[in-house]
Amino acid sequence: MARSLHIDIALDLKGFTKESRTGIFALRVAPIQVNYLGYPGTMGADYMDYLIADKVVIPPSDQQHYREKIVYLPDSYQVNDARRQISDRVFTRQELGLPSDGFVYCCFNNNYKIMPDTFARWMRILQQVPRSVLWLLEDNAQAATNLRAEAARCNIDPARLVFAKRMDLPDHLARHRQADLFLDTSPYNAHTTASDALWAGLPVLSCPGRTFAGRVGASLLAAVGLPELIAPTPVAYEALAVALATAPERLAEIRAKLAGNRQTAPLFNAGRFARHLEAAFTTMLARHEKGLPPEAMEI
Repeated sequence: MARSLHIDIALDLKGFTKESRTGIFALRVAPIQVNYLGYPGTMGADYMDYLIADKVVIPPSDQQHYREKIVYLPDSYQVNDARRQISDRVFTRQELGLPSDGFVYCCFNNNYKIMPDTFARWMRILQQVPRSVLWLLEDNAQAATNLRAEAARCNIDPARLVFAKRMDLPDHLARHRQADLFLDTSPYNAHTTASDALWAGLPVLSCPGRTFAGRVGASLLAAVGLPELIAPTPVAYEALAVALATAPERLAEIRAKLAGNRQTAPLFNAGRFARHLEAAFTTMLARHEKGLPPEAMEI
């Protein structure tokens, strides 16, 4: 059916993830096939021609590790919608289970992204910032129990871990206002959860890793104009997390900068993103119509 519709370019938004449909692409649903967004890495498949990225998530020197030809967009590879609704609901810390005062670190990533090294780093941060808490998403009760037990083993009061239940996105975005700093995970970063936090006005602290999945936080921060929140090393990440909690004026400046950049920086400029993506598609198709093979390109 797809062939009868003469589709020129097909995008796989799932890759090797749940409910993927890679078999369709293996049968060549279109003359140009693109790996984008849902699978942050190479599919290693000879039937995928291109992968859409940016120079933060895939430095040019890393292209050799990808089966697809890399299409570099000029800002972040991640598309974002600047019309996402943030609820007008005003949450209080008390109703969210948070202390009325004290610094609130948060990470709303799925719990399975929390690796032992990252969690140990978070516990060292809490040790250095009195009365601070870590606000996490509660995927399931067993995960919460295990994380609290690990906090105790790190000599941190388990009560300093606060777990948030899932809720509708507009309200979820609104409750971000009660956090002070989002702590990214490694080696697999926050992706949608990081852009959610930035859209809600919450600064994100990230440390880029060595893979696509571990460099998304840095990509988003660069595209929203906050490179100062990209820590070059895990040690620097830890130190900056502590420094921002103990220098409220510095964090306030960053929050004000983010508030301004949300409306002007490339990350949430959907029209700009669409123009760049369309330019990529046009270039791919022009090469194909000339009988040229896929090749890396910079938009």
